[in-house]
Amino acid sequence: MKDTLAIFENFKIRRIYDEKSEIWFFSVVDIIAVLIEQYEHKKAQSYWTTLKNRLKEEGSEVVTKCDQLKMEASDGKKYLTDAANPETLLRLIQSVPSPKAEPIKLWLAKVGYERMQDMADPARSLDRAREYWQQHGRSEKWIQQRMMGQETRNKLTDYWKDHDIKKGEEYAILTNIIHQEWSGLTVKDHKDIKRLKTQNLRDHMSEAEIIFTALAELSTRQIAETMEATGMEENKAAGKKGGNIAKKARQDLEEKTGKQVVSGENYLLRK
Repeated sequence: MKDTLAIFENFKIRRIYDEKSEIWFFSVVDIIAVLIEQYEHKKAQSYWTTLKNRLKEEGSEVVTKCDQLKMEASDGKKYLTDAANPETLLRLIQSVPSPKAEPIKLWLAKVGYERMQDMADPARSLDRAREYWQQHGRSEKWIQQRMMGQETRNKLTDYWKDHDIKKGEEYAILTNIIHQEWSGLTVKDHKDIKRLKTQNLRDHMSEAEIIFTALAELSTRQIAETMEATGMEENKAAGKKGGNIAKKARQDLEEKTGKQVVSGENYLLRK
């Protein structure tokens, strides 16, 4: 994990990026400070403590979905701090009457969480993604393959969701198993080769990498459905088998063409 500061108006908001799950986690008390327009940390912390107790009494899942992560305080030392991902923050913001609620949602979207606004309108997300890729120089062929690959991915995660796989860490573990099986690299190693940090690996894949990723995930889902795989161990087995199918296809293509499918190329400098 790595931590950085983000700025909203004059407020400093601590955040940590989890490379394993590829998700940002924000300090809850810092978001609360924005909502109640309070620069004094102790007062923001007191408000959050009171709100947290009320939400617990109401049986809200918001509190249980907060993580305890070490973040740097004003004294330069790191302390365990309540932190939440964007989806949890969206629900939390709705619990605080504040004129800053909509501005902070928009700000979160600007720093990389457009998905929060797209939860009720998936078509909007697809349209924005297409526009983003066009602006960054992707060809129509690449965009079509990227969107087809995402559809394949969504069908796989829908299966996981319905078969006792927990969103977040368990999704990331299974994804890494599939990816390593077909490509010979972990997701992190593949990102390192492409010199990526917080960027989405799939947004920097070549056409071939997108296709083989989709083949691995399609094969995994169909094998899991045939096995009626439930839970982590059975889905791990399905992931290895599905990834292996794509691995054999990759090796066969590389043998025929003399070219490696996995590439270090990225779109970082392309417009």
